[in-house]
Parts: sequence; C-alpha cells; structure tokens
Amino acid sequence: MTKVLPKVIVVLTLSLASLWWFLDDKIQVTFVLESTSLSAKSNLYLVGSHRKLGSWQPDQIKMTYLGDSLFQKSGVHRWQKKISFAKDEVLEYKFTQGSWANEGANEKGLPLENNYLTVSTTQTVTTEIDHWRTSAELPVQGQITGTVKYHRQIEGQGVLPRDIIVWLPPGYLDEPQNNADINYPVLYMHDGQNIIDPNTSSFKIDWSVDETLTHLIAEKKVPPMIVVGMSSTANRTAEYSPGTDGEAYMNFVVNKVKPLIDKTYRTKAAREHTLIGGSSMGGIMSLMLAWQYDDIFSKALCMSPAFKIEELDYVTTVANYQGDKKEFKIYIDNGGLGLEQRLQPGIDDMLSALKEQGYQKDMLWVVDKNAKHSEGAWAKRFPDAIQWLMKD
Repeated sequence: MTKVLPKVIVVLTLSLASLWWFLDDKIQVTFVLESTSLSAKSNLYLVGSHRKLGSWQPDQIKMTYLGDSLFQKSGVHRWQKKISFAKDEVLEYKFTQGSWANEGANEKGLPLENNYLTVSTTQTVTTEIDHWRTSAELPVQGQITGTVKYHRQIEGQGVLPRDIIVWLPPGYLDEPQNNADINYPVLYMHDGQNIIDPNTSSFKIDWSVDETLTHLIAEKKVPPMIVVGMSSTANRTAEYSPGTDGEAYMNFVVNKVKPLIDKTYRTKAAREHTLIGGSSMGGIMSLMLAWQYDDIFSKALCMSPAFKIEELDYVTTVANYQGDKKEFKIYIDNGGLGLEQRLQPGIDDMLSALKEQGYQKDMLWVVDKNAKHSEGAWAKRFPDAIQWLMKD
C-alpha cells in the first residue's frame, strides 16, 4: 500500500493541474467574419494581441470556411474560429488574407481600426469586411519636415545591423561659420523608423517628432535639439527586453551609436543633455537604459511601456534596488484601450516601485483612457511629454 500511494498522489496532482488549466481558459469566443467581396476559396486569418490569436503574426490562426448555404443572405461568405480564453482577458484583433499587405480595409484602402473585446461570457462576435488591401503599399500620411541625415546598417556586437536617422533642428546648417560653437541636446529614440518618416513607419503614420519639435522650438517651448532614431530589427522583442540581447543592445546604444553621434554632430554630450525614449517595448528599454546607464542619460521618455507583462518583468529589478537614488527624470504614460489595458497592471507596479525609490518629484505619469496602442496616440502625447522633460 505504501509503495502505491506516491503514484496515486502524482496522478491526482497532474489531474488537478490539468483541471486548473481548463478552468483558467474556459470561456469560448466564436469569431465570425462575413464578406461579400471574397470567394469561397479565400483563406482568412484571425490576427491579434493574444498568443492564441497569433501574437500579431498575420498567417498563424486560420479560420474555417462556413459557406453561405446555412444563412439567408445570398452571396455572403462566412468564416469562423472558436477559441477559449480566461475571464476578463482583453483582446485586440483584426483579419487578414495571410499577410498585412491584404488585411481588412475601408473603402479608401486604409487598414481598419483594431477590434477590441473583453472576455466576459461565452459569445459570438461577428465582423463584416467588404474591402481589403491589395498592395503592400499604404497611403502615406505626412512627410519629413526639416533636415535629416542617414547612417545605414550600423553594426554592433551581439545585435543586428540597423539604419539610423538623425533629425537636425532648424538653424543647425544655417551660416555654419557663425554657429560652429553651438551644440545641442540629443534625444535618442528606439523604433526610429516610426518617429520621423511616414514612408518607413509601420502603418505609414509616424510620431511627427519632426513637425512637433519644429513648432515647439519656434515657440521657444523647448530648446533646439537633435533627434536620433535607431530603427528596430527582426529581433526587436529580445533586443528591447531584459536579458542577453537587451544587454547587447544597450551596449550598442551607449558605446557605438552615442560616440558616432557625438563625433559627427555638434552635440552636448554630457548626461544632463542626453535623453532616451520609446514606446511599448521601446518604453521598457528606455527605462532600462536610464536605470543602468544613469551616467549617460538624465531623462527617459516611456510611452505605453511593457514594464511587466507575461514573461517580461523589469519592475522587480527596480523594486529590489538598494543603492543610492539614481538622478534622472522619467515620463511615463499609457492609453486605456486594447493592449493598453493589459499593460496597465505592470505600469501600476512600476509606478509604485519608482515611488518607493524616491521618484515622486522626478516622475510624471499621464493616462488617456480613450487612447490606443499606436503611433498616432504617441504622436498626440509627445508634445507635452517633451516639454515636461526639458523643463529645468
């Protein structure tokens, strides 16, 4: 009897673990897509923020064709996908035909807004889409304002090569013989392809950093400054996260990019004139750089930061720190829709950790409950953010 008992206990333990997993994801959501513009042979995919929705990979979660014979609407083709989630899970999702070049669109060919759903009860959600993108090219919204310089495929140890775009403030190139002794603060930014040039931005909408700073500088609300945009790579998530790749990326920024910029342009190289900024994964990396290299950076811009979500966690690092207070200013903000809701608990935890470390006066948190996780939302909040950071 005593020899059998441990085996029985093991079986029971595994059964309870399996039961807990089942109960955790017990609410079924049926996603239905209706379209009059597609044929029965079309392949449709459900794409979204959750791992069960493919983590935004456009060709992972294939939907099942239902036909139109079961319904009264002739010519309306239907696809569906049934997936179970945990209660209160916040979902953000779209539909594609297998790539972002042919996702659902409006009549002008622009991508549709993301759909949002908070899982509460077993339900069916139906979406109608009759227009689809037919090209990888999106209509460009905006332009480059001012002077930019490019540094192509800059390499670093342990990271992938990337392009760097440098925006120069108004007057930088005017009468150089008179301005040769004028140096400028520098704002370094992650996801550099998304901040200045709409042609390289993910959805052809950029942060409008160039237009914003041109306006604020003209009104003397911020001093003239240089902006350095470091493009992300296919290894973006790992490079912007705590870990070996993240350490390599930080070394790249500090020991490769910054020396290049200081050597090439008229910068104020001291820490009090050096800022770091980004959004989402770039938000957590901005705090990481300011925290671990506070001798280099004195200000951090963290928009919609992924401080603590799923396997990511930089809150514990900050909370467990026992050394002298690091002297820097930090701006944190977030929205309130879709992925922003999932990021909120981690942001709340980080705010508490930073306050415990003494950052009450050196920190500003802003929340826009109606904002989504997008370049457009970050562009809207950027003017106030940069003005606060640049105040003495």
